[in-house]
Amino acid sequence: DVGGRVLRNLLKKPGLTLSHLNEEIILVAHDLAPSDTASLRKDKVLGFATNIGGRTSHSAIMARSLEIPAVVGLRDITRRVKPGSLIILDGNKGRVIVNPTSKQIERYRRQQREFFFYKRKLEDLRFLPPQTLDGREVELAANIAGPEEVDIALGNGAEGIGLYRTEYLYMNRQDLPSEEEQLAAYKTIAEKVSPNSVVIRTIDLGGDKFQSHFPVPTQINPFMGWRAIRLCLEKVDIFKTQLRAILRASHFGKVKLMYPMISGMEEVRRANEILSEVKGELRKERIPFDEDIEVGVMIEVPSAAIIADILAKEVDFFSLGTNDLIQYSLAVDRINEKVAYLYQPLHPTILRLIDNIVKCAHRENIWVGACGEMASDPLYMLILLGLGVDEFSVAPTSLLEIKKVIRGARWDKTQEVASELLKLNTSSEAKRFAQRKLSRRIKKILKGDEVVG
Repeated sequence: DVGGRVLRNLLKKPGLTLSHLNEEIILVAHDLAPSDTASLRKDKVLGFATNIGGRTSHSAIMARSLEIPAVVGLRDITRRVKPGSLIILDGNKGRVIVNPTSKQIERYRRQQREFFFYKRKLEDLRFLPPQTLDGREVELAANIAGPEEVDIALGNGAEGIGLYRTEYLYMNRQDLPSEEEQLAAYKTIAEKVSPNSVVIRTIDLGGDKFQSHFPVPTQINPFMGWRAIRLCLEKVDIFKTQLRAILRASHFGKVKLMYPMISGMEEVRRANEILSEVKGELRKERIPFDEDIEVGVMIEVPSAAIIADILAKEVDFFSLGTNDLIQYSLAVDRINEKVAYLYQPLHPTILRLIDNIVKCAHRENIWVGACGEMASDPLYMLILLGLGVDEFSVAPTSLLEIKKVIRGARWDKTQEVASELLKLNTSSEAKRFAQRKLSRRIKKILKGDEVVG
């Protein structure tokens, strides 16, 4: 993202701009940076297809959040599609049909009508609680990248915001957001979701997410380099500005604070020291804030997962960042389609890490949420539920489907499945077992028309 921007500026070449569009299109590209995806015009861009990327790449995640159909990791789609070509993009099945026949067009139009009817039926669930058939209450929240997504989330029945990705406030601009600008955004969200809570994650810039003028140097491996909390602990002035805005917003609603990319206790303690300094400054200025604001950490680095018992003693909650946790634990690049087969959410390592994280948290009476893509997948979500995860935060567009699955499942059965999965030795064994035990039930739940009141 940042490299491309620097090159475009040096060569005086324009970046991706679609403001001139006067017709609906499907965008085909080698890749889209998260900042490009975030700026797409939904009224004109019906979907996009790219050569590279994976289901858990940030552009794909952003597309789901914005409800823009996308198919990524197609390797040569830019070679196969010419400008002006007629194509069908099936985001559900990950398929692109170039120059479809009249029969294919008619079939997909019928499927599109059926899909829209299915989505309308899900709306009956909006105001019903996410509770299993045997009475297990689950908190179901939404992941968002900006205040404009809150109304969509609440309209789909979100019980608050489980992850606010604040880095998107820093992107697609030439300067850093001021304290007042950040306060306005955080306050708007806190007030809208009240009395429910919003979990505000401090900036997770770096990796493939950059702000044009942010002082991030070129790095050989940016995903494991100077990013997120590491960047904030060095650029303390920028970190303090954000913490001030978050604390001030906590006066207007139930705000929780979360640090990303934590790898050890030293980072938590240093971040909390800076937080204490900011609290002291606000007290001196007589600016009100929630003195008891909850502070949690993203568990997405294996080292943090392994010392979950220690971390649980010093924070108020955990949030499982399963996308990065899988990537770092299995040494697999999640946006490289060449090694996509190695990205296995049901790898025994991942299941055992999550099991340990949840048990360590519950021993210290703190709650555990899941905000990665596993939470948005019905099969993986039920396994996380069986492992004891308390809260799920998903894309606003996934809320109703996940709620339907929760309401049609039994917690005791998911616990049995999770317990058996922990005994298996390979990813393939785990996947086959999970599908055999849960997939048919999930299909039956999603096809059912009944709404249990």
